Amino acid sequence: MVDQIYKTVEKENVGERLDAFLKKEFSDRSRSYLQRQIKDGFVSVNEETTKPNAKLKLGDVVGIRFPQAQEYEVKKQNIPLEIVYQDKDIAVINKPSGMVVHPAAGNWENTLVNALMYHIDDLSGINGVLRPGIIHRIDKDTSGLLLVAKNDAAHKELAKDLKERTIKRKYLCIVSGVFSEEEGTVDAPIGRDPKNRLRMAVTEKNAKRAVTHFKVRERFLKHTLLEASLETGRTHQIRVHLSYIGHPIVGDPLYGPKKQAYTKHGQALHAYSLEFLHPQTKEEMRFTAETPAEFNDILKNIKNSRS
Repeated sequence: MVDQIYKTVEKENVGERLDAFLKKEFSDRSRSYLQRQIKDGFVSVNEETTKPNAKLKLGDVVGIRFPQAQEYEVKKQNIPLEIVYQDKDIAVINKPSGMVVHPAAGNWENTLVNALMYHIDDLSGINGVLRPGIIHRIDKDTSGLLLVAKNDAAHKELAKDLKERTIKRKYLCIVSGVFSEEEGTVDAPIGRDPKNRLRMAVTEKNAKRAVTHFKVRERFLKHTLLEASLETGRTHQIRVHLSYIGHPIVGDPLYGPKKQAYTKHGQALHAYSLEFLHPQTKEEMRFTAETPAEFNDILKNIKNSRS
């Protein structure tokens, strides 16, 4: 543990939230990280712990200690992995639903990264030991295509393309309700749900712009098969947006209804298409992945349902 760092609240900071004040003082740290330090008792105001939204007064003395990061060695695991394509720079993986992408607190094994480290010798190190090669993520219960960088040069180029929105990702999903329109766009900002920190929500508070496009593939009695594409890449974006417009994804444990007929099959969301320019050759790369068995089972049950 490093020594305590003290900051005194000046006139221009009076009335600020504690987490906002710390973000200005330690701009290299994320606001969520600083909020976590406050909640874990590593931050004090006048020698007393408090909450992230505490308002500061003139002369308050804010103390903070940054705990030393614990180093973890990610274990290589011989987990079956469908590698759709790979060369010396990249790999494209078809991730099964139920698999977490990278290790984190409480879940250090059986992730996609554990499998990648076993099956692929070289991975980009830009994201550190916990997320080697990872360019973008999909949720644990979402299946489908992921792009992986095998060296830092490829990673930097692909990260730039992702930021500039030239990497195209399309999803298939089964949603509740029947759409009247053939296609549309949801343009609504997404941020952390203030009522439930595990969820994201459409909100104006601490949110970022999020844009999802959709097209109807097939209509059923009470459901719709959609194609959704991302213009932005916010956490849970498709799930949040479709729930927001009244068409939650079938089997979604966070944004769907509590009681669902098809929850035993999992979440009906599949990243089926990935298009991008190769980071070195600039060749146009296109990949598709068929929907997995559990997705097809949901679709079959819906087609056979008369209620």
